[in-house]
Amino acid sequence: MKTKRLLAFMLSLMLIMGLCACSSKEKENNTDPTATVTEAPVTTESAKADGITEVPGTPEATDTPQVTDAEAEPEPETEPEITEAPVSKITVTDMIGREVEVTPGSYTKIVCIGAGALRMYTYIGSVELLCGVEDIDNTALAERPKMFDSVARPYVIAYGDSFSKLPSCGVGGPNAQAAEAEKILSCNPDIVISEYEDVEKEDALQEQLGVPVITLKAGPGGVFDPSFAASMELLGTIFKNEAKAEQLVNFIAKEREEINNRTSGIADEDKPGVYICGLGNWGTTNHLMTAQNYIQFNIANVKNVVNDLEKDGIQAIEEEKFVSLGEDMDIIIMDAAAIKNIKPLLVENPALFNDCKAFREGKVYLEMAYNAYYTNYEIALINCWFIAKTVYPDAFSDIDIKAKTDEVTKLFLGKELSNEIYAAPSSFGGYGQLDSASLMN
Repeated sequence: MKTKRLLAFMLSLMLIMGLCACSSKEKENNTDPTATVTEAPVTTESAKADGITEVPGTPEATDTPQVTDAEAEPEPETEPEITEAPVSKITVTDMIGREVEVTPGSYTKIVCIGAGALRMYTYIGSVELLCGVEDIDNTALAERPKMFDSVARPYVIAYGDSFSKLPSCGVGGPNAQAAEAEKILSCNPDIVISEYEDVEKEDALQEQLGVPVITLKAGPGGVFDPSFAASMELLGTIFKNEAKAEQLVNFIAKEREEINNRTSGIADEDKPGVYICGLGNWGTTNHLMTAQNYIQFNIANVKNVVNDLEKDGIQAIEEEKFVSLGEDMDIIIMDAAAIKNIKPLLVENPALFNDCKAFREGKVYLEMAYNAYYTNYEIALINCWFIAKTVYPDAFSDIDIKAKTDEVTKLFLGKELSNEIYAAPSSFGGYGQLDSASLMN
């Protein structure tokens, strides 16, 4: 009996020990996988004993198990941090040779002063950044220079509403021959775009204002002059709109090339004699104001009857000279701004154009005002198309001048403006052939 009890006791003891061993093994297998396990550092001796041939070389090294690329969990993608490069200052040379330090793309308060500066700025810069405007361009003012109000100025047509909300940075106009520093300062600009082409005065104004003063220039060739292209590129650099400047410069070059290509093969004997008159020059003029070596005529290969003057450029000829050229004038191109001055002359002297072949034959044509507070550059380009089409109608039968006007103003100013340009009082309805009788009334 005792033997049986002893055997049962021993079997019970062995069962209990087996259960404890299983519990210990299960506990080992269920250890938290996220728990940190610290092992003794691997020494050279222990590593050799374990068959490890490479030993970590820094005391910070741990025995964290190595995970292959295939086993590694992909890290979540994160958006790359984008940091804008700091705007840096550069030195530019303006159109009268002054070196001026500027920070491209940083300007938010701009004023334009002098004849043509605001016009050129609107081709490249944002009107929303203007903080002042000359009185001559603010049509909402009662007291202001108004000598150009009847003439189409496309930049004023396009943005006049914006101009009218801005404070004055000066009177402006052909009688204002100096910048008004106090008025400019009152607008608090951070840059000034100027058309006052005097180095010493521009340097003095810049020092007084404490902001960059950049001078633009067009040159005698107007819209086709290399200086105009350089002015556009300069504005593009300063206001970070290089793309628009390049587009505009390339467009003008292509337009010029096309007009020239269409007319370059016309024989001299097939070219009519053409007289250009009424060109604006410090105000409106009359039939005696003309030009030799006229850029639009040169591009369109037009035969200019005026070719023996002492100098180039817009200038008046004597009445006797005009009469002597009369029979050579197969066609007359009149600038629209001069009509209001020519009409009274005709009323006073109905025989004024009797010796003029083009007038007798009804071949007098109207182009849009070329100059009005300096050059209307987009109109100067359209005028070139109109002159070419008028003189060589067969070569330009596919060109509609109204459509061309809209195309050009859209590119220059972002708006199609033919209707508004033609509706201006001194546009007399737009491009076309003049009824000689209507000039007498």
